[in-house]
Parts: sequence; C-alpha cells; structure tokens
Amino acid sequence: MDKVIETEVKQKKKKQFLLIALGCIIALAIALFLFRRAFSTSLKRSAITTAVIEIGNIENTINASGEIRPEFEEVITSPVSASIQEIILDAGSKVAAGQSILKLDKTSIQVEYEKGKFQLESKQNDIRKLKLELDKSYFDLKSNNNIKQLRINSLTADVENSKRLFKAGGGTREDVEKAELNLKVAQLEKEQLENEIRSKQQTMEVEIRESQIAAAIQQNELKELMRKVQLASIQSTRGGVVTWVNKNIGATIREGEALARIADLGSFKVTGSISDAQLSHLRNGMPAIILINDTEVRGTVTNIYPAVENGIATFDIQLNERNNKLLRPNLKVEVFLVTATGSNVMRVANGPAFSGLESQDIFIIQDGKAERRKVQIGMSNFEYVQLKDNVKAGDVVITSDMSEYKHAKEITINN
Repeated sequence: MDKVIETEVKQKKKKQFLLIALGCIIALAIALFLFRRAFSTSLKRSAITTAVIEIGNIENTINASGEIRPEFEEVITSPVSASIQEIILDAGSKVAAGQSILKLDKTSIQVEYEKGKFQLESKQNDIRKLKLELDKSYFDLKSNNNIKQLRINSLTADVENSKRLFKAGGGTREDVEKAELNLKVAQLEKEQLENEIRSKQQTMEVEIRESQIAAAIQQNELKELMRKVQLASIQSTRGGVVTWVNKNIGATIREGEALARIADLGSFKVTGSISDAQLSHLRNGMPAIILINDTEVRGTVTNIYPAVENGIATFDIQLNERNNKLLRPNLKVEVFLVTATGSNVMRVANGPAFSGLESQDIFIIQDGKAERRKVQIGMSNFEYVQLKDNVKAGDVVITSDMSEYKHAKEITINN
C-alpha cells in the first residue's frame, strides 16, 4: 500500500515539473520575440515616410482652433416683451433692408400705448387747470394790492389834513400822530402784500414748470411706446442673409432677447480660441494661418477679448481674402498663430518623428542604412521643422514614428 502511494506522488510531482518547464519555455520564447522586435535592426522602406532637408524660410506657430463667422452680423432683439405671432423669413433666406422677418403680437404694447395717451392728456389738463388757479390767485392778490394803495392814498390825505388842523389850532398832536401811524401800518401791509405777490409768481413758475416736465416725460414715454409698436414687425436694417431666426411661434419673448441674426455672407472673419496658458504669446497684429481642407488662408489678429472662460481665451482674425470661396459660416478650422519667422534655415517636412522637444534623436538614411543622430530643434509649424545642427541640406530624414527603434543606433533599410 505504501508503494502505490509513493508512485502516485512521484507521478504528480513529475507532471508539475513538466508544466513549469513548459511555462518557462513559452515565457522565454515570448521574451525573445519581444526582445528581437524591440531591437530589430532592419526595416522595409515601404513602412516609413521620409523627407529631404532643404534650405528655406520657416514660421514658428502655436496651435489654436477657430470658427468661420460673417464679418458683419446683426443680432435683432425684441423691442418689447411679447409673443411671436408669425415667421415671415426662415434661416437661409435673403433679406433686403427694411424687409420684415417676423411679427410679434403687439396687443399688450398697444394697450399700454393707449393708456399712456390718456395719462398724457390728463397731465395736460392738470397744467391748464393749474394755470387757471394760479392766474385767479395772482389776480386776487393784485386787486388787494390796488386796494391797499387806495387806502394809503386816503391815509396820506388824512395825515395832511391833521397837520393843517393842528397848525390852525383845530386839532391835537395826538390826531396827527394817529394819522401818521395808520399810514405807516397801511404802507407795511402793502409791502407785505407785494412780497407775497412776488413769492406767488415764483411759486406759479415752479409749479407750472414741474407739471410741464412731468408732461414732457410722459410724452417721451408715449413716443417710445409708439416706436415699440412700430418695431413689433421685426425688420432688417441692412441687406444680407438670415442666418438664424427664433421660430417658436407663441413663445413669450422678453425685451432685449434675440429674435434673428442677419449676416453679410460676402465677407468673413475667424473667431479663434486658445488656451490661457498660451495667452502670453497672443498679441494684436500677429499673423495667422487658417487651414481649410489643406488650403491656407492668411490673416491678422485684430481683437483679443479680455474675458477668459473655462481657461479659454478668444480673439478675432481679419482675413486677407474675406470672400474666399472656401469660407462657410460656422465652419470649424485649424488656426496657427505665427510667433516668429526664420530665413534661410535648414528645414524638413514635419511628421510623427518629431516630438516637440528642443533636443531629440532622428534617423538619417544613407547608403541603405538609417543612422540615429541627436539634433537641436528650432522653430516648427504644421508644415516644417527647423533642424539646427548635426545634419546638412540634402540629408534624408525618416519622418514617420520611430519610437519603436529608439534604442537602435543603426537600422538596415530593405527595399
């Protein structure tokens, strides 16, 4: 019984050993395959792309994104709070200056206008009523003043009579003094009344002026309401193409809310976006290259918006060819901003082989072999890369991705 168990244990251990050995062999084969692949020193010519180093000009660029937009675009906003009643022109329609695009329901603004007319008429009636009241009050004061003057004349005569009687012995000193006192009181009363008349005149002028100002304000408000009533039929102020219109018939629109956009599709610009990390490179007047279907359209940065949203800065580019046939509204494009230029430098076509580092290894093809060389990289753009040293014009550079052969010093190129 012991011998049977011992035999089974030995067989089990033998199987485990064979499995471990087989696993090691497979792992070694895989490692050898990867090692040979990593350090392969031969490459087919059809598997790579190359370019010849040449002498020429180069522009250093930074990447941005952009969108084609009409250079002149008018946003028509609602002059009143109202609902959309009718759409006359849809997006894509040509429009002439003064032509209606849509209509708003102007019932509420019309009611407000009629109410304003009654309020203005009421204020004008108040002004007329105030003038009549003030005129009557002023007339009464003037009449009283005339009466005071007559009394003064009478009292002056009394004083003269008292003095004559006193001299003739028919009167007393007390009579003269009493007459003089009555005259002085009358003169003071008249002076007081004259002051009241002047004050009343000034008060009249102020009250009438206040009423006239209130009426003028009401009249201006009425004119504005009338203007809004007329603008309820939304019209274009210039010729162009309707690029967008709010088609939500029946929807309530607040005053100032956009209703339509009118654009002149004969002239375009580019609105660009760039990371705020690159904002220090951005400046007005810098050249820009816009790539549309592999075609370059050039322009100049003309306006940098001060606000930065979500780490993105925005700017405008004025195009040299504003009516280029490739330009389409809202078309997304690649933008390259030119930060520097170089003349008569060594340059080669850009490709995956260039990583953007200032110093890197590249492969030069010569006599059927690719030799690894370390070079200094200068300016670059989407077309070319400047090579500063360790190469010469006429050298053939592998521009495809060679990261798989970064440890190889030399590679045989097979046809």
